[in-house]
Amino acid sequence: MHKLRFRQIHLDFHTSEAIDNIGSKFDKQKFQQALKIGNVNSITCFSKCHHGWSYHPTQIGSQHPHLNFNLLDAQYEAAKEIDVNVPIYLSAGVDNFASHEHPEWREIKVNGQYAGWSAEVTNPGFHLMCFNSPYLNYLCEQIIEVVRLFPDADGIFLDIIAQGQCCCKWCMAIMKDRGLNVAVEADRLKCAEIAIERYYKETTAASKDARGNMPVFHNSGHIQRGNRQLLKYFSHLELESLPTGGWGYDHFPVSAKYCMNLPFDFLGMTGKFHTTWGEFGGYKYPNALKYECAAMLAYGAKCSVGDQLHPTGEMDISTYKIIGSAYESVKAKEPWCHNVENIADIGLLSSSAVHNVRQRATHDDAPDTGAARILLEGHFLFDVIDEEIDFSKYKLLVLPDNISINDNLKLKLDEYLLNGGKLFLTGTSGLNVDGSIFLFDIGASYEGPSPYQPDYILPTKEIRPSFVNSPLVMYLPSQRIKAEKGKSLGQVYDPYFNRTFEHFCSHQHTPPKPESSGFDCGVYNGNIMYLAHPVFSIYRDFGAVAYKEYIINALNLLLNESTVKINLPSIGRVTLMKQKEQSRYVLHLLYANTISRGGSMNLSGGTVAGKAISVEVIDDLLPLYDLKVSLSIPEKIKSVICVPESSKLEFSQKADCVEFVLPKLQCHQMIEISYS
Repeated sequence: MHKLRFRQIHLDFHTSEAIDNIGSKFDKQKFQQALKIGNVNSITCFSKCHHGWSYHPTQIGSQHPHLNFNLLDAQYEAAKEIDVNVPIYLSAGVDNFASHEHPEWREIKVNGQYAGWSAEVTNPGFHLMCFNSPYLNYLCEQIIEVVRLFPDADGIFLDIIAQGQCCCKWCMAIMKDRGLNVAVEADRLKCAEIAIERYYKETTAASKDARGNMPVFHNSGHIQRGNRQLLKYFSHLELESLPTGGWGYDHFPVSAKYCMNLPFDFLGMTGKFHTTWGEFGGYKYPNALKYECAAMLAYGAKCSVGDQLHPTGEMDISTYKIIGSAYESVKAKEPWCHNVENIADIGLLSSSAVHNVRQRATHDDAPDTGAARILLEGHFLFDVIDEEIDFSKYKLLVLPDNISINDNLKLKLDEYLLNGGKLFLTGTSGLNVDGSIFLFDIGASYEGPSPYQPDYILPTKEIRPSFVNSPLVMYLPSQRIKAEKGKSLGQVYDPYFNRTFEHFCSHQHTPPKPESSGFDCGVYNGNIMYLAHPVFSIYRDFGAVAYKEYIINALNLLLNESTVKINLPSIGRVTLMKQKEQSRYVLHLLYANTISRGGSMNLSGGTVAGKAISVEVIDDLLPLYDLKVSLSIPEKIKSVICVPESSKLEFSQKADCVEFVLPKLQCHQMIEISYS
């Protein structure tokens, strides 16, 4: 396994040909000084940017027209001199220099338009290139040139790895040769898969031309869940996840919890920017960066912070002071973050993994996002998993909202249940592929989907929200079930009618009838619990506390016993790692208030182009006091110590229950629990 360093910088350098004096203020000593101030031990530097310019002499592409020396070599030598690693970056999927020289290599959409980050010729933006065209040969020649120039580089980072439903002449020829119909979207997607597979195979081989163990990472802005066949082309994973850049603060934990079960070292990648990539003069507040780096450690990742170098090549000392403050803390915490195993009670079977969304991987899948938010806010210990994982390690599996059951998944889940595992099903999860019957004994009859949207529920007292005693609106349709041998978890109340032009009531939706429908909102039968609504998608979309309490109460009823219990606010985060070699657990506690500041704004750039987003920020890092922690772990505990500050905590242990109180939590606290 390729091992990563903890404190990395991704140094963007996408620089227009309309700017002169490129690199004119690069200074070796100042470059090194910035890295030292930043406590940096790895920096990704540019061979070729999105504009298509190279930052070193090249026989394949074209050096930036206003650069008169080998900037990459100067950066490489300066970093290596102070023991800083240097992976090398090449833009792969976009290349405006190549697109102008060879417009026939560009992706062409089915409507005949060029694909790219701008809809019109008169708009600024980068151009997407087709991997079925000769552009791929051009790219591979560039990669080979770089790895021969820098055979001891610490990796190759290839960016913007995506292929749309291209209809260029090469894709049209491939579709014709393979018997695919260009008029059928599914066939165009098959052609795109051919291009992507060819891309991965050929660029990975090119990256290893000079050295067989050269690390390689292919960046798509998101790690696709359930698409493991492509992972053979990766040496490690980098989880691009800028909270203010379109990903939000909930994206990274979900991505990391999936990657923890893959055979790779991985890092999280945030940005120093207030918004997103390409922002000059924007600075993330230091408290926010401290929290984001702490979260990377808490979820088992190494750290990377994105920066963008000024065209003059001069490093921004303000940026590196901010980064240095966060990385100083990371450096002190590293010994407790090496070679860790995530402890999890629950496996969240990813909706996007099961449905295997292969093209243009999305940051946000409603069932996954809603379920992960519930598990994070409920302080459950969990992994995000695909169908290939060993289910037996989990006390409970969550199948969120839309997991239909095929033959292979049915066999795995049957074995899991036979060995005492528990299933939590919602919405259409648990139904067969055509949606006609449940494939597990949920303890209820099934009468198909409800004709009403929305409807209402009144759960039983044991799982009802603490402040609700009347029917609660549920905005997405339910499945009709009637409890038989299973225990009902509450009743569904239908509206008088659906809202149409023929009959409607008030501003939004029709109120519930005073009597229940006779259908149940959920059922509990042995090791299986089923909720009739797609509750995770509802929570993702509407975020009501009532929904959160309802779902968390139901999960706790089924799980029965959590490994960790703590009186932490819902915005707090908990993970438990194990370091077997050191005979210890490391409990991570995180807390920061995220605040939505500013209004909706449109930003340019590939990540958020065309989207109206508001920025969620972290400002104050407020302390919490006297957190009561209970851990259910089998080993005999020797000590409980706050690290790295080495402050011992008093604890008690009865059987496998360890209890202690943390006097103060501010941002991030690691607690070492050593055992004999």
